[in-house]
Amino acid sequence: MGSNPTLSATSLAQPVDTMKRSFLVFCCTLFLAGSSAAQRVSALTIDGPITPATAEYVKRGLDDARRTAAQAVLLRLNTPGGLLESTRSIVRDLLDSPVPVIVYVSPSGSRAGSAGVFITIAGHIAAMSPGTNIGAAHPVNLQGGIDSVMNEKATNDAAAFIRSIAGRRNRNVQWAEEAVRKSTALTESEALDRNVIDIVAPDDSTLLRKIDGRSVSVTGGEVKLATAGATIEENEPSFAESLLGIISDPNIAYILFLLGLYGLLFELYNPGSILPGVVGGISIILAFYSMQTLPVNYAGVALIVFAVILFILEIKIASHGLLGIGGTIALLLGSAMLFRPSSELEFVEISWSVILLVAAMTVGFFVFVIGIGLTAQRRRPTTGADALIGASGTARTQLSPTGTIMVRGELWNAHAIGSAIPEGASVRIVRIDNMTLIVESVPEKPL
Repeated sequence: MGSNPTLSATSLAQPVDTMKRSFLVFCCTLFLAGSSAAQRVSALTIDGPITPATAEYVKRGLDDARRTAAQAVLLRLNTPGGLLESTRSIVRDLLDSPVPVIVYVSPSGSRAGSAGVFITIAGHIAAMSPGTNIGAAHPVNLQGGIDSVMNEKATNDAAAFIRSIAGRRNRNVQWAEEAVRKSTALTESEALDRNVIDIVAPDDSTLLRKIDGRSVSVTGGEVKLATAGATIEENEPSFAESLLGIISDPNIAYILFLLGLYGLLFELYNPGSILPGVVGGISIILAFYSMQTLPVNYAGVALIVFAVILFILEIKIASHGLLGIGGTIALLLGSAMLFRPSSELEFVEISWSVILLVAAMTVGFFVFVIGIGLTAQRRRPTTGADALIGASGTARTQLSPTGTIMVRGELWNAHAIGSAIPEGASVRIVRIDNMTLIVESVPEKPL
């Protein structure tokens, strides 16, 4: 009987321990489930040439991912190439990123050309969609005339650059160099077979499942990816980045530059017009902002400014079209050489269709203005004393040879040519001499 209380206490303690263990297991399960559900991947999208706006967008996206502790950054890529400094900036940010970056050439039909090769290889994980390609990063001079020595220097520089990236990421160094020196290109399956990329995946979710559990080396050490089921959060370009992306297009910068010049010049020639000055000021500021990110050839800028001056002078000076012809030639030459390629990665040129269209509109506008001026010079005056020449009037007194006539409701002193003109007869004004109208008789029409 004395042992019964002891047995009873033990029996009560066992269920309590079981409940504690169950509660701890439940809490751990909730914590792990919450941790899994909290995994996020920040997604960036590059669809077009690599520009300073692209570099700013990628840098901000990587900073946001680091600040918000994202599991990884998914960089979707579709580009024909881009600017050297912008490409180097993006590659530098990818190599130094503490957050794993997955460069994904996507969707199907996309390409990683020229600068895109460097960016793809620089990713911690390189992936491609079916139906995509990568390669063709050989030096290209967009305006022709590059000498062999400069071409060799540019090629060697690009080859060394891409070798260092491929070596850092343990990818096919030999092919990477061939992409620069021989413009070789690969499909997604060929790139996978030759160790240029790591994975081929048809979509984002499949890609994230395939790389789940992989370890990558980032700044600060090794990171094991936990991306299966992770939430993809889109990181869109900001308004400023979108605006910079638009005006970084050399065609847009070129048009803004000309609009700015014309607007400011017309405002100077016609003070108080206001609208041309406002439009011109905004356009020229945006053009200069854009040009600071592009490889501008200042000889081209000077030729365009000179062309505009010649067009303005054509309006003021009778040159029989010589100034206009000179302005057209200067405009075409300046437009063609406005931006200069400075390396194998540059992808900057003005479309010839844009150049010819702008030149034609400019010449047409100034011809139109000149035509209006010449027509105005030939037109008979409509106000003042000169406007009375050729007008008809009625003699209020007999002109023998002087007297008064009524013209357009006004009395004028008149002097008749030839014989005297009787009162009430019709007269026609021939000329004006010291405010006296020289008139002649108008024969009456027979009935």
